[in-house]
Amino acid sequence: MQENVPHADRGETGGETIPHWHDPGSEAMTVVEGEGATVYDDEGNAYLDLISQLYCTNAGHSNEAITDAMTAQMERIPYVSSAKGNDVRDALAADLADIAPGSLSEVYFSVSGSEANESAAQIARTVQDAPKVLTRWQSYHGGTAGAGSLTGDPSTRSTMGRYAATTGSGKFLPPLPTAFDADSPEDLAEQAADHVEFVIQNEGADSVAAILMEPIGGTSGGYPAPPGYFERLREICDEYDVLLIADEVITGFGRCGDWFGIDTEGVEPDMITFAKGVTSAYAPLAGVIAADWIGETVREEGYDLGQTFAGHPVACAAGRAAIEEYDSHLIDDARALTPVLESRLEELANAHDVIETVRGRGFLRSVVFADPETGDPFVHPWAGGDDEENPVAAVREAAADRGALFGNGRPDVQILIAPPLCTTRDELERGVDALDAAIGEVFE
Repeated sequence: MQENVPHADRGETGGETIPHWHDPGSEAMTVVEGEGATVYDDEGNAYLDLISQLYCTNAGHSNEAITDAMTAQMERIPYVSSAKGNDVRDALAADLADIAPGSLSEVYFSVSGSEANESAAQIARTVQDAPKVLTRWQSYHGGTAGAGSLTGDPSTRSTMGRYAATTGSGKFLPPLPTAFDADSPEDLAEQAADHVEFVIQNEGADSVAAILMEPIGGTSGGYPAPPGYFERLREICDEYDVLLIADEVITGFGRCGDWFGIDTEGVEPDMITFAKGVTSAYAPLAGVIAADWIGETVREEGYDLGQTFAGHPVACAAGRAAIEEYDSHLIDDARALTPVLESRLEELANAHDVIETVRGRGFLRSVVFADPETGDPFVHPWAGGDDEENPVAAVREAAADRGALFGNGRPDVQILIAPPLCTTRDELERGVDALDAAIGEVFE
């Protein structure tokens, strides 16, 4: 344990912030301005923000409709207790119920995606009277204690569990080719779904409240499930009386080509968790959209948990304006440009043998790298390679030097692309060109 040092002897402090996901070996960029799909650093350099900061500024930066709505709400009343009613909060709940699939109509607000997932887990355990929520390995559901235990990413889970662990979670394999020996996508879907059923049986079906999954992998790599997987998963959940929760923190609000990622699978979950894009990240807001019977059960039995800033009126005003922007043109605009992004990334894969695959849906894509001679990652941080120089990280740095920002996947064997929905064709083309040149610089 570190020895206590008197405050007066600790020296002067600079009042510096500690960035999230802090790496002492690198310096975080300072972003001071943004417009559309472009951000500017403190030295005036412009960057195409092809990761929407943290997969969240879906409407782009400085959208006047959203900022105007927030200003108007602040001038009317800036805050109302989350235990009380509020007109803009109720109106946003109605908007969310309108765009959510099927019978999902009951909204419980929170502040962040981590807290939304924890809330969904708590609600599921309450209405099901069962302790366990199952999630898949190689997933990300948040960085708080409860959400960290749900996360399958070992870097997050191990960090959260280093000093204290939580209970009530279990894991199953993701529907990825590397996890199963399948001959076709359909075979993969069958094997992966059968595996989930096996896990439910061996956990004890009566002890399992819910399955929580991203419809399309988020930071784990933008991967969609093979055809038929979610249909079979829905059947399994119904058979064993297990709730299906779609984590839409990243995949919601047009990111994958529809209002929610699960819409692209044609399956109705029992709950959806949301955050990030609901306000285009203009203010923190998150929550759960639940089936009507779940909301009615919670309302009848009462709920003794809450958060001060959940459903903040200014954030709700931002959410209403953002949804209107998505509905009026942004989702359609991004859907129209998706084939351009797909084809350019396929061209990129054909041009560089270090690219193992490109995958994704809508404006959520991953470029996965591997040694063409062995098929293995150049560096796998989860398999003891975290101290090695990672060429994939070098590609991102080289792309940033060319004015394009991309994301790192979990594990960091891939580059993620998640542009704002307002990104133009020219901006997409320039971004992929920058990535192309960066790959050439690092690998060739």
